[in-house]
Amino acid sequence: MRTCAIRLAGVVGLAICVAGCQQRELVAPPPSFDAPLVHTEPATLPQIQPETPATQPQPEIAQLSHDLIDSEALKPAVRPRPWRYIVVHHSDTEYGSAARFHKSHLARGWDALGYDFVIGNGTDTGDGVIEVGPRWIKQLPGAHTGTPDKIYNDFGIGICLVGNFDENQPTPRQIDSLARLCAYMMKTYSIPPERIIGHRDAKSTNCPGKNLDIRQVREMAANYLRQAP
Repeated sequence: MRTCAIRLAGVVGLAICVAGCQQRELVAPPPSFDAPLVHTEPATLPQIQPETPATQPQPEIAQLSHDLIDSEALKPAVRPRPWRYIVVHHSDTEYGSAARFHKSHLARGWDALGYDFVIGNGTDTGDGVIEVGPRWIKQLPGAHTGTPDKIYNDFGIGICLVGNFDENQPTPRQIDSLARLCAYMMKTYSIPPERIIGHRDAKSTNCPGKNLDIRQVREMAANYLRQAP
């Protein structure tokens, strides 16, 4: 399956790719990894009536503001997997959310949302809002970058940005949230910037689109990381 998606302030700020999955000077505000960050209670997404059996539970999804990082919602409920990569996707759709993609993935026979995180574009969820999916909370292998050796699903954190970035640009808040989230993951799991990759770097796909510059994301994330206390 070619699937392709918390804007975070302080350090680090899922449309699923149903059909497929400029370098500039960067000026970033100082991060605050240790700043408090989730809403007092994780936001609950509106229920979407499933086309599959009604007995299927809705996913546990927490929403983080684009300017929040180091939240309890980013801390897995179980022992973390030995993460080595961060794999960036676009949803290849104009709108979406973790709940919407979860429903779509279930319809494809998957057990849950394939990504660990989804970053909204202001349609189904707020611009730059980071959604934490059930795979991350339970530290399950991903279902976003299938390769014969399974390395990117087993050891890669899947982040999907809502949008079609072959046709449009990601929003500035989406990119900032992505960079801050990457910086947090780099710091927490000792992931070097060169291991932030696009889906297309792992297999033959257009994802995450020609208008999402992975080099820019690496530079922004590394800049946030350098400023971290």
